[in-house]
Amino acid sequence: MKKILYTDFVSTEELMEELLENRDIQKAVKRSNLCKFWGRVAGAKFASKSKPFSMLGGGVMVIACETPAVAQELMLKKTQLLVKFKPYADSLKMKVNDLRFDTKKWHNEPEA
Repeated sequence: MKKILYTDFVSTEELMEELLENRDIQKAVKRSNLCKFWGRVAGAKFASKSKPFSMLGGGVMVIACETPAVAQELMLKKTQLLVKFKPYADSLKMKVNDLRFDTKKWHNEPEA
């Protein structure tokens, strides 16, 4: 039986470097990091009742809301939320120009 030598492995560092050079992955990482700040921006009261869902063109962030009441309260605070988001977005070199609140995007995770 012929012995097979596996010598052309790619190291983890090389793989990560190659992945992080991909613009789509860079954009996804930035968006993910920006979404992590939602709890700080929205505050404890709304952090558990709303969550970032997606980013649309033009810097529009869609926020999934548990109930229409939550969406309405956040809509009334939209200007304040955008001001709070600005330092986080600037640090990631992103723009958040508008927030849209949508109750249809809310999905409860099943309990384990």
